[in-house]
Amino acid sequence: MAKKMKVAIFVEPGRIALDEKPIPEIGPLDALLRVTTTTICGTDVHIMKGEYPVASGLTIGHEPVGVIEKLGSAVTGYREGQRVIAGAITPSGWSNACLCGCGSQDGAGTKHGWKAIGGWKFGNTIDGCQAEYVLVPDAMANLAAVPDDLTDEEVLMCPDIMSTGFSGAERAGIQIGDSVAVFAQGPIGLCATVGAKLSGAATIIAVDRVEARFAISRKLGADHVVDFSKVDPVEEIMRITDGRGVDVAIEALGTQATFESALRVLRPGGTLSSLGVYSTDLKIPLGAFAAGLGDHTIVTSLCPGGKERMRRLMGIIQSGRVDLKPLVTHRFKLDDIVAAYDLFSHQRDGVLKVAITP
Repeated sequence: MAKKMKVAIFVEPGRIALDEKPIPEIGPLDALLRVTTTTICGTDVHIMKGEYPVASGLTIGHEPVGVIEKLGSAVTGYREGQRVIAGAITPSGWSNACLCGCGSQDGAGTKHGWKAIGGWKFGNTIDGCQAEYVLVPDAMANLAAVPDDLTDEEVLMCPDIMSTGFSGAERAGIQIGDSVAVFAQGPIGLCATVGAKLSGAATIIAVDRVEARFAISRKLGADHVVDFSKVDPVEEIMRITDGRGVDVAIEALGTQATFESALRVLRPGGTLSSLGVYSTDLKIPLGAFAAGLGDHTIVTSLCPGGKERMRRLMGIIQSGRVDLKPLVTHRFKLDDIVAAYDLFSHQRDGVLKVAITP
C-alpha cells in the first residue's frame, strides 16, 4: 500500500479540509517534491468560495518550495536532495503555446476551441502543493535550484505573486520616466509596484484602502499613496499628474470598479495592464474608453512560469534589489491549514501572505 501524506483539499464551495492521500507515483519526466514551504493565494480563495470551479477532492495550492525527493527516470540535470522551486505555471516547453512564447497558456488548445490558463496545473487540473509532497510535471522545464544563501521565505513569492506582479509591469512596457498607478496593494499589487520601480517608472501611485499596507507600498517603491475610501482615486491621480493622466495603470484586484478607474486615469494612448481575476463580466464605459478612439492599449497576463523565469526572479532577490520578506506576515503548519484559510480569506490581522510548512 502506498504511503500516505497530509493534503489540503477542496471539498465544496466554502470548505477546504485537511485530508490524506497516497504519495504520488511519478512518471519518467516528473519529479516528486517534498514541500518545505508553501502559501495561500487569492486564487485559492476564489476556489474555496466556488467562484473558480475545480474538482471536489483536488489538492489545492500552486506555490511550492521544497526538496527533490525522487526524480523520474528520464530527468537529467538535477539530483535528489536538491532544494528547488517550481512556478505556479508549469509549461511543458514543447507545446504550440510554449513555442509561440506563451508558456502560461500551455495546453490551452482543445478540440472544442481555445481555453485560457492551460499552463496553470497545480491545484487546478492536477493535485497541488498544499501538501507534504507534490508531483512536478515536466521537471526539466520547471525545477529551478534555490541559491544556498536564500531562505524558503525569501523565494516563496517567486512561483506566483512576484512573477505575476512583475508581469503586469513588463506587459505594460513601462519605460524609464513613466508614471504608473497600481490599483490594489495586496501581494500581487505590491509586487507590481516593485516591478514598476525596477522598470524605471519615475512616479508610482499606489491605490488601496488598508492603511497598514501604505507603509509597505512606500518601502517597495510607491511615491504616492491614495486611500480610495477617503478620496476619489481618479480625481486624486489626475491631480497628482497635473491632469495629464498616467502612462500605465495596473489593475491588481479584479473588480469592475478598479478596472474602470484604471481606464479613466490613463493618458491618451496609455496602457491598462490587467492582473485581476474577474468573477463577473466586465463592462467598458464609453467615455473612459473614448468610444474606442483613445489609442488605448489593454493587456492581460497570466503568471509566467518555467525554470528560467524562476531563476531570473531569484536572481533579483539574491542581488538585493528586491526584498519581499515583509509580505510574509503569518506562519502556520499544514495541520492548521483551515485556520490559515479563515484568516487569509477574511483578511484579518493585517495579513498579506501566510507561510505554510508541513
